[in-house]
Amino acid sequence: MGLIRSDEWVVMLDEKGLDVGSEQMASLIGDAGNSGSSSLLFCIGGPYGHGKQLRERANTSIRLSSLVLNHEIALVVLMEQLYRSWTILKGQKYHH
Repeated sequence: MGLIRSDEWVVMLDEKGLDVGSEQMASLIGDAGNSGSSSLLFCIGGPYGHGKQLRERANTSIRLSSLVLNHEIALVVLMEQLYRSWTILKGQKYHH
């Protein structure tokens, strides 16, 4: 927890988080950018999830799937969704 600065927007990836679609993910990223935060931080939990401190610190919590994903797969899915979100925000044609 000592590595997370107070001016960072923290998104906790959690199986109990909000179920978001691609457009909602893009909005979340856009809103975080407009909030004045210095950076956007996504936290992927380990096999036992996240600790109490991170749960209390997170600005929001989302899930990438209704399936439970190991952290390696979650990272791949997150990277694709970040790319998709940026294309939505820029109005590009990747997302249909």
